[in-house]
Amino acid sequence: MAKIIDKVAWIRIEDGRILSTRSHGKDAYYLPGGKREQGETDEQTLLREIAEELTVALDPATVRHVGTWEAQAHGHAEGIVVKMTCYAADYTGTLTPAAEIAETVWLGYADRDRVSPVDQLIFDDLHAAGDLR
Repeated sequence: MAKIIDKVAWIRIEDGRILSTRSHGKDAYYLPGGKREQGETDEQTLLREIAEELTVALDPATVRHVGTWEAQAHGHAEGIVVKMTCYAADYTGTLTPAAEIAETVWLGYADRDRVSPVDQLIFDDLHAAGDLR
């Protein structure tokens, strides 16, 4: 039985590019978000993680589920799977890397090889839907 890392992530697409982040010391880009704390809902996790990592406030009234994907967890032993539940939402503030985030970038589909395995699946689906160029 595989060990599952349960994560919640924010999908923000502008002009056909998706917001991605790289943590200090990491070699791949990831969608912003993270693991839930005890008792948190998906929305609570999303709002907290994005505020901590990017110093912006997501508008709870605009949060909508985009999809859930699973893949081998990047940088973990074989058989450890990340389950990424993704939401879109509007935000206020200025995107600024904070906490463990070293940088933010806007990536297109051509950058697929620069992201984690689960993000590659997300890139594929968003590209097929015409959202990611």
